[in-house]
Amino acid sequence: MTRAKNPPLLTTRYGVAAPTTSDTPAARSLRLYGEWAEQETDILSGVVTDGHVVVEVGGEHGAHTLWLARAVGDTGVVHVVEPRRLPFQQLCANVALNQLGNVYTHHAWFGANTGVEDLDGEPTRRTTLDDLDLPAVHLLKVSLPDALPGLLAGAARALHQHRPLIYARLGGVASAEREVDAVKALGYRAWSHTPRLFNPDNHANESRNVFPGLVSCNLIAAHPESGMEFEDLPEL
Repeated sequence: MTRAKNPPLLTTRYGVAAPTTSDTPAARSLRLYGEWAEQETDILSGVVTDGHVVVEVGGEHGAHTLWLARAVGDTGVVHVVEPRRLPFQQLCANVALNQLGNVYTHHAWFGANTGVEDLDGEPTRRTTLDDLDLPAVHLLKVSLPDALPGLLAGAARALHQHRPLIYARLGGVASAEREVDAVKALGYRAWSHTPRLFNPDNHANESRNVFPGLVSCNLIAAHPESGMEFEDLPEL
């Protein structure tokens, strides 16, 4: 009997990744380009450094987790929160494959309080950022749609103590105003960042653009006490 060959690992810009049949934009981009939303890491590379503590909400197969683990170095820590069961398993596989000892994974939904969240018919533990009781938070990166207002409501203590930079992908026309208002209500200044999904200088040197004209509508926000400004971006 001939045994079926296992599909090969994906080679990405920041490490290897387990093969996936998912059709999400992040999965498609990893398979074709060996990277995902590289312009997001470009802007964050100027603010994330050795020793930082990062909280990433929405694992996206660990596409940016691999970079964040490098950026914070051995003295830093990355906490990745992924509420969806199968993407969480993929995330854990990629963290293990790359032996990322400074990455901690959490299967949970970050909201305003603790309890149970129903995600596509599956009960998922709901907790808060404050419940992690982290000694520091330098960056809060949110990729899950419609998660930001509830997440911020459950992070009042952490945000007050640590004043982290916030980088978040907005949910869309119906929720963007509410999400921006939730950030500004905390005293933060916010700027618009619209990275292209296709990077011509991608890791795989692939010229085919499967995301023609598409951008992410993101915000980057800093508390005035941080002294950070993004003068090249339009302020919201």
